[in-house]
Amino acid sequence: MPAQPQDRINDAIRASQVRLIGENGQQLGIKPTRDALEYAFSKNLDLVEVAAQADPPVAKVMDWGKYRYEQEQKAKLARKHQTQINVKEIKLRPKIGLHDYNTKRSHVERFLNQRAKVKVTIMFRGREQTHPERGRDLLMRLAEDVKEIGQVESPPLLDGRNMVMLLGPTKTAGVTKDDAKDKTSSAAKKRFKVSGAGKLLRRHAMKSHNLEKKSAKRKRGFRKQEPVSPADARSVKRLLGRR
Repeated sequence: MPAQPQDRINDAIRASQVRLIGENGQQLGIKPTRDALEYAFSKNLDLVEVAAQADPPVAKVMDWGKYRYEQEQKAKLARKHQTQINVKEIKLRPKIGLHDYNTKRSHVERFLNQRAKVKVTIMFRGREQTHPERGRDLLMRLAEDVKEIGQVESPPLLDGRNMVMLLGPTKTAGVTKDDAKDKTSSAAKKRFKVSGAGKLLRRHAMKSHNLEKKSAKRKRGFRKQEPVSPADARSVKRLLGRR
């Protein structure tokens, strides 16, 4: 059982007897606390109360300092790899004007490009509650307008006087056109090459094939570089940065 910072250690254990667990996890039975302490000290280890609510309390023999250090390192590593999800909120009215709508939409786009989720809330007042379809249409219009970078994770749902929809970023959110262009150009350079004579050649994807069990003829076929058809040459050269 994992020990906690508030667990009693060594002489701080108040119970007269404990159920003792050895340094290797072996059950040593119920022992007087004094005897359990002597056993732990004979091993140059600590006696740690790990289940104070048990009757009698459970105590384990361990290196307390080493254990705490390992736990802190595990917690630090977990925090390092933990993905923090931010949820932003945007509020709209069913009768929002075009200018205000465009402003709100730009905020939603900014949040999505920051890899945050966006909770979009339509606030109904008075008799507006009798026409919830207007709020739903507005939310779906917004989802359609930002579909390049946002996807609906929770569809429009009524929550009291409000209607709520949750948008999450897509894989392309936060990726600029220049970034996408660079990735495409990099991929093209791996698949195509221009020979010394200026001829555009297509390379086979050698690494994507397991050639170990292929025949020599088959391997030679994979190593060949075929000319690119004139119909495709122009677009490929553009990806390679050539005119």
